[in-house]
Amino acid sequence: MVFKFLKTSYSNVKNALTKSGSLIGSKLRSLFHGPVDESTLDKLEEILYEADLGAEYARELTEQIRGKLKKDPSIKSEALIDEIRQEILQNLKKHQHSNEITESPHVILVIGVNGNGKTTSIAKLAHHYHQDGKKVILGAADTFRAAATEQLETWAHRLKVDIVKGHPKSDPASVVFDTVSAGVSRKADIILIDTAGRLHTKIPLMQELEKIKRSCKKTIPSAPHETLLVLDATTGQNAVDQAHTFNKFTPITGLILTKLDGTAKGGSAIAIQRKLGIPIKYIGVGEGIEDLQPFDPESFVNTLFE
Repeated sequence: MVFKFLKTSYSNVKNALTKSGSLIGSKLRSLFHGPVDESTLDKLEEILYEADLGAEYARELTEQIRGKLKKDPSIKSEALIDEIRQEILQNLKKHQHSNEITESPHVILVIGVNGNGKTTSIAKLAHHYHQDGKKVILGAADTFRAAATEQLETWAHRLKVDIVKGHPKSDPASVVFDTVSAGVSRKADIILIDTAGRLHTKIPLMQELEKIKRSCKKTIPSAPHETLLVLDATTGQNAVDQAHTFNKFTPITGLILTKLDGTAKGGSAIAIQRKLGIPIKYIGVGEGIEDLQPFDPESFVNTLFE
């Protein structure tokens, strides 16, 4: 399996969540330190909401704790906290699946709005796959923005991986076709394709994604094997709206959440997956090339509740 998960790598995640004030375990232990009454439960809902879990989920979790207290008024604070932790963990695990690659070349289409960190995320993915011994080819299909091609080309040289690019303003679908064809002829393991950072409100541009998808299939009928949407975790509901629109045109198989080291609270990852029902595959916790981490629900939730 690619991306063998090391729990020690989650120190970066912990640092990011600490930076954004996301760690809620200590807040809950302090809250449940004394007698638990209605004002305590109101404060619980507030803490969960401030963690960016969303108003609806914060209310649901609070009701769950209220129900537990009615059944057993003497229940210990750690048991209440664990109830919340387990509920969140099970919710995250519902949609997760492994990152195992079963076909080669494995074609990954990466989509998302400009500014979400799409091209940088592709470079980080390429680095991880390359470090794992995989032969990687990048496809620079964001032909409408010259800087995007230049940026990806710079990364390709730095990472020592192949890149296929077209002329500025050329047809992105043709670049995709050339990239997939090159991947087959060069016996690549991984083909990572950068697409134009389309505004999700521009329907004609969104429809072009369908054309790109068809170009993949001309050479490899089962491609793309993954379509990853890059979302900025700091944008909240707007990220959810983007995903809904993209998903109409190109079914999304996974999410990359960036900027969890910024103003986004850790709960935003939970809220986004819960609303979309799409697995989070990777989370961005910094600017470094190693700072794109495979998303491990258990380690993430345990860190959140430290």
